[in-house]
Amino acid sequence: MAEPPTGVRVTVESPGGASSATGLPILDHLIGELARAGRLGVSLEVAPGSAQAEVEAAGRALGRALGELLTRSASAGRGWALTPSGEALAAAALELSDQPALVVNVDFSDQEISGVRTDVVSGFLAALSEGAGVNLHVRVLDGTDPQHVVEAMFKSVGAALGIACRPHLDT
Repeated sequence: MAEPPTGVRVTVESPGGASSATGLPILDHLIGELARAGRLGVSLEVAPGSAQAEVEAAGRALGRALGELLTRSASAGRGWALTPSGEALAAAALELSDQPALVVNVDFSDQEISGVRTDVVSGFLAALSEGAGVNLHVRVLDGTDPQHVVEAMFKSVGAALGIACRPHLDT
C-alpha cells in the first residue's frame, strides 16, 4: 500500500507545540501533547488516505524528522520520562538503536477514543520508533480511562524525546 505524502518539520524549542493535520483529530491532539511535553515544535501534514495509512505515514514522517535531531553530535540520543494525565501515569524510555523496536505493556485492541480504535496508538508509535531509529519502551503504570492513558503515553514519549534531542549534560 502506498503511503500518503507528508510534510513535516520538528524543532527543539520552548514552549513546544504542534500544528498537525493527519486527518484524525484525536491523533492531532495526541501529537500536540507529545510536542508540548517534549518542548518540541512540530509541523506535520499528511495527505488524505485510509486511517491506517495516515497514522503510519504520520508516525514514520515524524520519526524521521526526530531521527535527524537525535543523531546530531550534540544530542543525548537517549531519554526517559514519567508523566500523568488525569488518573493515568505512564513512563517512556528510548535510545538510538540500529534495530529500532517498540515495547508497550498495554493492549488497546478493544477500545476506542473519539470514535477511533486505540490500536492506532500502537501503529503510530511503532512507525515513529522505526522512523527515528530508536528502541522505545512505554509502560502504563496506572489508569483506567482510555483517553487519559493514551495522553499519558504520548506525554511521556514526548518528554523522553525532548530530553534525547537536547545536549547531554554531564554532572
